[in-house]
Amino acid sequence: MAQGRSTDRELSVVLDGYSFLECPRWRDGRLWVSDFYTGQVVATDGRGGAEVVAEVPEQPSGLGFLPDGRALIVSMRDRRILVRADSGELSGHADLSGIAAGVLNDMVVDEVGRAYVGDFGFDLMGGEPLRYTALNRVDPDGTVTTVAEDLGFPNGMVILPRGVLLVAETFAARITAFDIDSGGGLRNRRVWAQFGEIPRTTDVEEAVGLLQVAPDGICADAEGAVWIADALHERVIRVREGGEVVDEIHTGTGVYACMLGGGDGRTLFLCTAPSFAEHERRAAREARLLAVRVDVPHGGLP
Repeated sequence: MAQGRSTDRELSVVLDGYSFLECPRWRDGRLWVSDFYTGQVVATDGRGGAEVVAEVPEQPSGLGFLPDGRALIVSMRDRRILVRADSGELSGHADLSGIAAGVLNDMVVDEVGRAYVGDFGFDLMGGEPLRYTALNRVDPDGTVTTVAEDLGFPNGMVILPRGVLLVAETFAARITAFDIDSGGGLRNRRVWAQFGEIPRTTDVEEAVGLLQVAPDGICADAEGAVWIADALHERVIRVREGGEVVDEIHTGTGVYACMLGGGDGRTLFLCTAPSFAEHERRAAREARLLAVRVDVPHGGLP
């Protein structure tokens, strides 16, 4: 893995006092973000103001938007996808409770409204052994189809303009690519970037100690590079296909998701907190949304 330049750009605080922010999405001049343990989805203009746009008692996570503008919201613990009407009312869109092996996680929605959603695969917070899991697709009518298996904690996802789905596999230390076919199926699976050896253990603590990069949330830019929140090393890295690290920004605290947005697409929003463990984050209000300016604007979906 080549190492790119490390930069110490100025980080500004956009939002403060949350529990654990995840899955940021820029949409129509605002950033939407889920706060796990308050059960809120919050929208901000990036200048400090915030509006609670949804309350999800079973813990919100992945966010996306249907072609008509309605929001899709992952409800983690009951393993459902909710849809938010323009009025703000939430209703059921899909039920994955009999399909997903663990609580639902991140999600990306394509241009026709198909949602690709991952799950933990095991009880991470409860101390279960690490298990690999599947990726499911939810069609606009709510039909659920398993489209990929044997993924090491599928986390952040992006869709590049040429119809390539990238999936961050946190416990496999890699970004995996798939071509999306006309029906939404995934084919031509390949490694887009690998960061060191894959941990060959089911012990989570041991695996964490072996990860050179722990890819969590990701976003793409207009050059086809990907910003990756490295969940274990207090940084975001910009990576090209093949694994070359061409930029790095240190945050001084844990960073778990990122999203390019702002008026010109060059503001990189970062979801930060001192740690990710539920017992440390649930009652605390130490999570922040930070922002930093970068050179290359947003690309792809979300």
